[in-house]
Amino acid sequence: MELSRRDLLKLGVLGTAALYLPVERLAQAGDQESLATLPAPFTRPFAKPPEIDLRATATRPAQNGVALTMRQIRVPVLGPAGAWPQTDLWVYTGPNGEINPTIHVDRGQPVEIAHLNGLPATHPQHGYTSWTSVHLHGSASLPQYDGYASDVIKPGQRKVYKYPNQQGARTLWYHDHGVHRTAKNAYSGLAAQYHLHDDMEMQSGIPTGGEFDLPLTIKDALFRKDGGLLWDDNSESSLMGDVVLVNGVPWPVLEVKRRRYRFRVLNAAISRSFKLSLSDPRARMWVVATDGGFMPKPVEISSLRIGMAERYELVVDFTNVPAGTEVVLRSGSLPNNVEFAHTDKVMKFKVTAAPFGETTTDRHGRAWPNNVPLEQVSFYTPRTPRAGASYIGPDEVMGLAPGMAVKRRTLEFVRTNGMWTVNGKTWDDVVASGYQLVVADPAANSIEIWDFVNKSGGWFHPIHVHLVDFRILSRNGRPPLPYENGPKDVAYVGENETVRVIAKFGPHEGRYMIHCHNLVHEDHDMMQQFRVGPARNPDPNDPIHAAPAS
Repeated sequence: MELSRRDLLKLGVLGTAALYLPVERLAQAGDQESLATLPAPFTRPFAKPPEIDLRATATRPAQNGVALTMRQIRVPVLGPAGAWPQTDLWVYTGPNGEINPTIHVDRGQPVEIAHLNGLPATHPQHGYTSWTSVHLHGSASLPQYDGYASDVIKPGQRKVYKYPNQQGARTLWYHDHGVHRTAKNAYSGLAAQYHLHDDMEMQSGIPTGGEFDLPLTIKDALFRKDGGLLWDDNSESSLMGDVVLVNGVPWPVLEVKRRRYRFRVLNAAISRSFKLSLSDPRARMWVVATDGGFMPKPVEISSLRIGMAERYELVVDFTNVPAGTEVVLRSGSLPNNVEFAHTDKVMKFKVTAAPFGETTTDRHGRAWPNNVPLEQVSFYTPRTPRAGASYIGPDEVMGLAPGMAVKRRTLEFVRTNGMWTVNGKTWDDVVASGYQLVVADPAANSIEIWDFVNKSGGWFHPIHVHLVDFRILSRNGRPPLPYENGPKDVAYVGENETVRVIAKFGPHEGRYMIHCHNLVHEDHDMMQQFRVGPARNPDPNDPIHAAPAS
């Protein structure tokens, strides 16, 4: 039987959350036949992404930046070349050929990253002009360096982005944000992690750097018979893949020692959420940080719901897992996902008997223990934001309280006449206004409460607010999930949910985007902008004209 994903949508499968199809299948999306035989899970080794470390070392001063080039490359994603067809990807490449490198910087280390668009002038599959815009997701950057959707880098052009890196330690990521191209460009591979470090992280007792601090960038994909990426967004609603990739590898296997690991989990999928859990309860798991950095204290969990663009830093302790045990990182069903034969699996850990010490050292030679009870750890106590402060730390974000707010706003995310809208408006409305239309205009350094409202039972929306970190106050009037009690920049707004958040709007003034991070929804056209501070003409921080690509 042949069923396209549009057929599944029409049959109401998205509402049922689960559909299991045979691995040997013939599904078609438009006129593109998909891969009939999928790679077998847990047959490929885990791959840590390459790194570009701009921090100072004992022998080298801090570096002030790096140049990256966006390129199209052919990669054996599905399996070894010859046995499997290869896949054309769009990626960020470093000066030494690093593919989608993880970038490391220290707090207070300003850097400039030059991005050259070396992609084909026209997308070989979709036929559009291959413009891009690079967003460092989680960075409090000036508007002209924030990756504003309409501030594009055309093929052959170059743009220098300036990042102050004044926030606390956190897992950020950089990805494409080109207007009406974001979903397909990011799906093609333009996404990678960026790690900001500080002294609190170094002193926390949490693994920092090296083999025990690993990025897990998770996404799903569909593949054509020729190995190329297959695009089917179910009538501009969602793209649901049948292959789960971790750092670009299908269902990898990682050998681990009987100790603690820090996993920086990023959901880089276009439309899929994940409900993560471990198959063996002897492997304990804590959330130690959210999108905007450390939580006040670790929270032990048995499962974790993670929407698109959310980051959760996990400490997983394999100490009590016998050597030789295999532990699977699983994904449970969630509403409005479409599940296929192996989308309930993410990766596998093989516990080894390799020796290790009770302490290890970070890059500065400082030791941290492996045996401190995490139940006794406290990273900080939430506190009131400092008056007049520009950047506020995670402790101050978590110290925001409803009584501090000077204004409350409601933003409703709804599909209207086939378009995804914010308060009934689309990004095309912003463009038609000469980029002046705003959904909110908080004063500089003011504190506001925003309600994100999703009245639909058919969709969830991970809502991303640029520039700021916020604290989630409630879900439908109830407390947020325990592991959401950290600084956030993405709120998972589930079906028929209202999520209330509070934020201090700064440190910069200007126009920034707010949008759904189901990138199909964003492109069609669930994105608006807000302005911090008064309207200015001319605007020294105009997001399109202040620092254009050339």
